[in-house]
Amino acid sequence: MTTKEPSVGAALLSGLRIVECSMLGPGAVSTPLADLGADVIKVEPPSGDYIREMSWPIIEGSALLHLHVSRGKRSITLDLKTEQGRAVFLDLVKDADAVVEAMRPGGLARRGLGFDKLREVNPKIVMVTISGYGMTGPYQDLPSHGIAYDAWAGTVAPVPGPEGLPTLPDHTSIGIAAGPLYGTAALLAGVLRARQTGEGCYLEIAQSDAAAAFDWLRSETYRAYQRPAAEVTGNVADDYQRRAPGPAGMADSVRYQFYASSDGHVLFMASERKFWQNFCSFIGRDDLYEKRPGARVADHARGDLELRRELAGVFRQKTSAEWVKIGQQHDIPIGPVNTPETISDDPQFADRMPWQPASRLIADELPFPVRVVGEAPPAAATPAPAAGQHTEQVLAEVLGYDAGRIAELRAAGALGPQQENAKAGAGQ
Repeated sequence: MTTKEPSVGAALLSGLRIVECSMLGPGAVSTPLADLGADVIKVEPPSGDYIREMSWPIIEGSALLHLHVSRGKRSITLDLKTEQGRAVFLDLVKDADAVVEAMRPGGLARRGLGFDKLREVNPKIVMVTISGYGMTGPYQDLPSHGIAYDAWAGTVAPVPGPEGLPTLPDHTSIGIAAGPLYGTAALLAGVLRARQTGEGCYLEIAQSDAAAAFDWLRSETYRAYQRPAAEVTGNVADDYQRRAPGPAGMADSVRYQFYASSDGHVLFMASERKFWQNFCSFIGRDDLYEKRPGARVADHARGDLELRRELAGVFRQKTSAEWVKIGQQHDIPIGPVNTPETISDDPQFADRMPWQPASRLIADELPFPVRVVGEAPPAAATPAPAAGQHTEQVLAEVLGYDAGRIAELRAAGALGPQQENAKAGAGQ
């Protein structure tokens, strides 16, 4: 199947300018904004953000983490410990919409560039600070990395490893992904309000909070179960029995369950009576429906091992692709089961999530997953930058500095050392 390459330079956010000071993954706050056409200027120390060597894989000299998070952005180096470097930073802020501080809280304030100082030069500036545990609370100064937020939020737990020692399981990292997305939404809301009122604001988000908020169904269910049983029950299909929150309450389900196909697995989801009837009719087993029609909705036939064994035999007779096609044709919710390695072979993925190619971004990367109807998904036009790659370009084009002024800043050490290979991409 041929895939459509995303359009380049989608400009839904044309005219939005973000000044970003980030270390590692939290810089993803502004990645969707860059994908959608915003001008994101990544301000780095002279040594650069060590995101380029953090994690794996390393592709053409740069970590995939950097290639993904920093795509579509421009990089300048400024030594914010110098008076001249701070002055340049404030010049950038004057006409910017937002400043992203993606590091331990207070990093900019310690350099004399806190929110109060920023709004002296731009009253409409929106500042977003994203950190591990936030700006308050007993953990605010605790150093951390991404999995810490999922462990704190209870979304990942240790599993037995070598010699029975606890080890990290394969899992989806929630905090480092959800935190930036919540921050992106808040940033845009702040900019909208600032444009309406003329007043900026200071926003902060903790990746740990985001991990907990993302998993709201389980934590809110446990909270609800603290109330008397007369006030909070299970659903009618379970005779009002309280079930464990989320997927944990579905381990012994039958009509909402994984089943092995002849070449893999499918997920069967006939928890509504009409879907169960459609399935039984298709396989020629109306007797199964007549014997166990179940409740109208939310009936998973939990614990019915006899029925589960019978369905297991049915699903083994066809391939996963055949079952998905049957689901489409007969209005039965049957879904494919993929892995991060195999998902790119799925036809739905190929249609909806065309790879942004390595020929443009150094690594094959997934597109921004929202599009304008009728248009290809937006995409970053440029690869993640080398540290300081756009210093002189930004100073000239954005701030209007002439060559003499730039040379003065360079000589004063405000920009860090002369960038070699200024036009080189992130992987050079």
